[in-house]
Amino acid sequence: MFKNTEDGCSPKHHAEHAKSSATPGASAGFSMDPLLPDAVALAAEDVGVKKAKLAPWVLFGLAILGGAFVALGGLFATVTISGAADHLPFGVMRLLMGATFSLGLILVVIAGAQLFTSDALMVMAWASGRVKTGHMFRVWVTVWLGNFVGALGVATLVFLSGQYTFGHGEVGASALYFATAKSSLPPVNAFFLGILCNVLVCLATWCAMAARSIGDKIMAMFLPVAAFVAAGFEHCVANMYFIPMGLFIEWWAPDSFWADLASHGMARPSIQVDHFAINMVAVTLGNWVGGALLVGGVYWAIYRRGQPSKAATQKSSFKDA
Repeated sequence: MFKNTEDGCSPKHHAEHAKSSATPGASAGFSMDPLLPDAVALAAEDVGVKKAKLAPWVLFGLAILGGAFVALGGLFATVTISGAADHLPFGVMRLLMGATFSLGLILVVIAGAQLFTSDALMVMAWASGRVKTGHMFRVWVTVWLGNFVGALGVATLVFLSGQYTFGHGEVGASALYFATAKSSLPPVNAFFLGILCNVLVCLATWCAMAARSIGDKIMAMFLPVAAFVAAGFEHCVANMYFIPMGLFIEWWAPDSFWADLASHGMARPSIQVDHFAINMVAVTLGNWVGGALLVGGVYWAIYRRGQPSKAATQKSSFKDA
């Protein structure tokens, strides 16, 4: 009995219909399980090849977005800790800053953008012979410049908005503190802080590539990014926002802003442009070493050295890129 259901179809028919109407990903064997490290290594190579094939104007546009997104994370972090120094322990304040700054990399990965620091992983595709040296350096230079334009653009908009005057100048005081502290770092310290920073940034990117859902990607990136900020490591793209923001305030903030700072016992700082340039060089080199050698190079040696590249197995080449 009960051979037919209410709509006149058998239970077997319903089961077959449900199976046939399943999502294409499910029928193709798609899994929400994270990728294993060896699969992430191959995926990182594939991403590097795709980046190298992008048209220069597309690459530059995505890089502008990357710099702008990181700057928005810097803005968020600056506002969050403004006025907190007198109320929170140093470590807690830095953790709060790191948690909010993670917005930047989340936007880069989820919304789509290019970031010089994470693009250091392209060295894996180069080491496997899938990307030419010239193409790799073209990507790095283009993205670095685009990141600078994006970060500088956000700094300009934020300054023109007067947002730094909020909280009776507390937000601007935090911005000046960051700019002064970063630009006055000894170059050697900035270099090694840059190495440590991009180890964590590229590990955040690596873990995001292993994740399959947006939520998983966000969670995978959150702690590494929060850790590098909390520890005080140096990120060249973040500094493209923090230091110019401080310079703009120092150069063009109105007298009323400086009066607010004076009422809090804060003196006008001196931020040197040449120190900014030195910081950019030292931190950029450190970021490259941390990302390209200590993450990309190490994972390539472990998982991809001596392995046939995907391009080779498909009898394709990179000559047309």
